[in-house]
Amino acid sequence: MNRPHVTLKLATSLDGRIATASGESRWITGEAARAEVHRMRAEADAVLIGAGTARSDDPSLIARTEPAPPRQPMRVVISAGLDLSPTGRLFADLNRSPLLIIGVEAADPGRMASLEAAGALVQLVDAAPGGGVNLSAALRLLASAGIARVFAEGGGNLAASLVGANLVDRLEWMRGPMILGAEGKPAIAALGLERLEDAPRWRRVALRELGPDLWESYERA
Repeated sequence: MNRPHVTLKLATSLDGRIATASGESRWITGEAARAEVHRMRAEADAVLIGAGTARSDDPSLIARTEPAPPRQPMRVVISAGLDLSPTGRLFADLNRSPLLIIGVEAADPGRMASLEAAGALVQLVDAAPGGGVNLSAALRLLASAGIARVFAEGGGNLAASLVGANLVDRLEWMRGPMILGAEGKPAIAALGLERLEDAPRWRRVALRELGPDLWESYERA
């Protein structure tokens, strides 16, 4: 396999939502589930999110464990147009973990220069046939940099793109005991499926309780 192993983490309501319609998401799952997420971050070589999550959640993506991990994973943002602010929390922790932003070759050179001036690494790859970053190319780029394990944390568009391209090897799904309804933001955006036989299939390999939450692990069937 010429790409890293990809684990997709989902932290959702019982009906698969990651936020309310207004974007509120803290906290759908509890403290024990969040601690497990930080542990899994610390075990990965890179943590991956989409630009929408970077803008809406302003995460740092630093693994906070006790004791602290011996090294932090690289933080990677997929942003086709490099349309990120260089003032977010991702840029506040550059002394602890490198930040790589992957865009497409047609991205604005001025935006690229601004992000690099703020300390980020910026790499450009081919665009996907339907637009956006070609994720297979992005993962090959990570593999060439020595990244063997990627921990993808969303959001919904990135999750759908990874699943739709058959690039996810394992799912770590944590569900909080609440229901947000159809107006909530889905953990996985539209896949464009018309037939059940085309749906990606998974095999559950573990089921655990984390306080009030459920934690399910799946591998590709």
